[in-house]
Amino acid sequence: MTSAGSGVGGPALGGPALGGLGLCGSGSAALALPPGSGEQVFPARPEQVGAARRFVAGLLAGTPVADDAMLCVSELAGNCVSHSVSGCPGGIFTVRVERHDGDYVWLEVADQGGPWRPSAPDGRVHGLEIVRRLASESGVAGNVFTGWEAWARLDWPGHGFQDRP
Repeated sequence: MTSAGSGVGGPALGGPALGGLGLCGSGSAALALPPGSGEQVFPARPEQVGAARRFVAGLLAGTPVADDAMLCVSELAGNCVSHSVSGCPGGIFTVRVERHDGDYVWLEVADQGGPWRPSAPDGRVHGLEIVRRLASESGVAGNVFTGWEAWARLDWPGHGFQDRP
């Protein structure tokens, strides 16, 4: 299993155990998504980060992880816009959400690659570090040529991966 922030794929369907890049990643189109799940492509412009949050809010309304999921997607989408080639004119990013009621939510945000342009340190927690602190597991897969896919698993209180024997 991959631990928080440690790298490629995740433990859910399509993660390392099944050879995929993530639950919603490559080859998963044939899998039926659970109710309350979805995928949406956004123009990679700063105002679309809010649209991505609203998309997630609509899918996860009433769940105990909705606020954390919206914050994670906001940070990850902001990274796409600010630190990847998705932020160039005509760029896009994709948000994928899988809702497994009573257990966990799986999030993925994919960009179009390129070398990330890191921000200057300012003493505050940003982006991937915020996601690492909120998620039970998280990571990044991909490369500069095919794109980056950041993912996070948010466990429902008392029912998630970390609560199992």
